[in-house]
Amino acid sequence: MAGMTLGEAAKAIGVSADTLRRWDRAGLLRTTRDASNRRRVSDSEVRRLRSHPPRHETGDSLSARNRFPGVVRSIEVDGVMGIIEIEAGPFRVTAAVTRDAIEELGLVEGDEATATVKATSVMVQRTSR
Repeated sequence: MAGMTLGEAAKAIGVSADTLRRWDRAGLLRTTRDASNRRRVSDSEVRRLRSHPPRHETGDSLSARNRFPGVVRSIEVDGVMGIIEIEAGPFRVTAAVTRDAIEELGLVEGDEATATVKATSVMVQRTSR
């Protein structure tokens, strides 16, 4: 029999067999059935599902995708740290950076700058009811 078992296909694609069963029920996966009524997935279907659509290109060597271009509205430096506030469209982005970084960039209020965000966590605040 040509093709792969559902488990083999799942491993090749990088998803669980349960995911492939859901995709099959939803019509997102083309399968056939063998003599024992087990799902089989063709090699071409596995290749189709392993391919990825082109991702957004940043046009830079930096991996972060969340960029907020704007204007520096305030800089406060105290000791070795500083706070920079950038007005980016309707938003204000505040960043705590080292004094050295502020000096190396030569930032002053009114400069154009881009805040690049690459966070490992997101904080959530409850709004008033």
